[in-house]
Amino acid sequence: MKNGNYAMYLRKSRADREAEARGEMETLARHEKLLFETAKRMQITVSAVYKEIVSGETISARPVMQKLLAEIEQGIWDGVLVVEVERLARGDTIDQGIVSQAFKLSDTKIITPVKIYDPNNEFDEEYFEFGLFMSRREYNTIKRRLQRGRLASVREGKYVGNRPPYGYERVKIPNDKGFTLSPLPEQAKIVKYVYDLYAYGLDGEEMGTAKIVRKLNDLQIPTQSGGKWIPPTIRDMLYNPVYIGKLRWNRRAATKKVCDGKITYSRPAAKEYEICDGLHPAIIDLETFKICQKKLSKNQSRPISLNKTIKNPLGGLVICSKCGHRMVRRPYSKTGQRSTLICPYTHCDNVSSPLEDVETMVLEAIADIVKNERIEPTTSVIHSDTIDILKDALKNQETSLETLQKQQNSLYDLLEQGIYTTDVFLERSNTLKDQINTASASIQDLKRKISAEQNRLKVQADFIPKCEYLLDVYDTLDAPEKNRILKELIDHIDYLKEEKNVPFTKKDAKVFIHVYPKTPE
Repeated sequence: MKNGNYAMYLRKSRADREAEARGEMETLARHEKLLFETAKRMQITVSAVYKEIVSGETISARPVMQKLLAEIEQGIWDGVLVVEVERLARGDTIDQGIVSQAFKLSDTKIITPVKIYDPNNEFDEEYFEFGLFMSRREYNTIKRRLQRGRLASVREGKYVGNRPPYGYERVKIPNDKGFTLSPLPEQAKIVKYVYDLYAYGLDGEEMGTAKIVRKLNDLQIPTQSGGKWIPPTIRDMLYNPVYIGKLRWNRRAATKKVCDGKITYSRPAAKEYEICDGLHPAIIDLETFKICQKKLSKNQSRPISLNKTIKNPLGGLVICSKCGHRMVRRPYSKTGQRSTLICPYTHCDNVSSPLEDVETMVLEAIADIVKNERIEPTTSVIHSDTIDILKDALKNQETSLETLQKQQNSLYDLLEQGIYTTDVFLERSNTLKDQINTASASIQDLKRKISAEQNRLKVQADFIPKCEYLLDVYDTLDAPEKNRILKELIDHIDYLKEEKNVPFTKKDAKVFIHVYPKTPE
């Protein structure tokens, strides 16, 4: 075993975090020390240490685990040291199956301080899978206990969120567990101002969320994050019963769904959720809150059609140069006017333009790219030579890495023969480890560069013909197809228009766009 290539995987569990909160030793450092002692006892050379800071439920939420699994599948590691098998996968059966299969197909051993698991030994495999099953069962039990505890706290009037709503700060409850909310005087004034504007208007004028946003931004009142106000933020504030001394539970519970073969998470607003009396004081009186709810119910957003098709060929591509948000299409079907491209954020003064005009400018920019940036044959030859040079450098680094690993393996012989003391052994081992890490990093960097050069050649060969094809057939395509092809060719488009068009004149205000194509640098 000692001549193999081994990695170490460290991850905190929820129980570890609770233990640290009680003042116990930092978990990863303790586990790392234990596994290095195990490696020394088994004469195993650890080439890499992977530390997972997050405690995600699924593999998709654990980037370090994803990287380790990818390397395991490539056969890089002969074994992985871990404190217990439960640290590898605590998610659902799909994730556990992915982990089990990766170790089994690559014949990678799992090494713990008490046992070595061979995934291709039927008894070890059964023991390993049973360990994962028990881990999942324990995780679900802990999660249910935590959820029950959080719900019980909400019903007691305690605030269980990490981030307080605008207008409040989160404070510890004296002589009790948990937190409640305390009004922040300056922000509380703004909350009351927003509710009064929406409920009663200003100087006889009705004030909707867009007008309130303009008013707050004109007064240079910052949001909780220090940015500009937008209508959705105001609507969320007006809907939130926290301002009348209530608490909501499970209004936006996390839900899972499978999209394109991957598990994705979303937090849709629930139609039914629990509302409890809070321990915190109200900022808004009940009468004003009811008036706002009545007005909000009359101004519900239109439901999004499930069969909605793309009508904006530039959808998702055009970026407002002033505020950085994506610009959208505004139709004028009732008046017969042409659709315009606008920045949807009310605080932004970037002027809109007819969508067709911007579309024409984008096509002209693509035509210029075709004219000015056609790839010369010599360019492809240069990139091919670069790839050959990089491959030679990669081969040299791999040879160097192999030599360093042999040197590190021989350290154990010198230790056993008494030539090296433990201190000298560890010093030399760490030095070689640093050299191995440097060589490994250089290998990965060279592989990335080779892949980038190969991709550059491919994109260069495909990009101009795709542009020419788009220009030839553009007028025959529908909006979704135009948008699909444009997104293949363009990363994004910056848009700027400082002045409005002057009515009854033939001269329009200047529009500036900058098209960023998906071509290699």
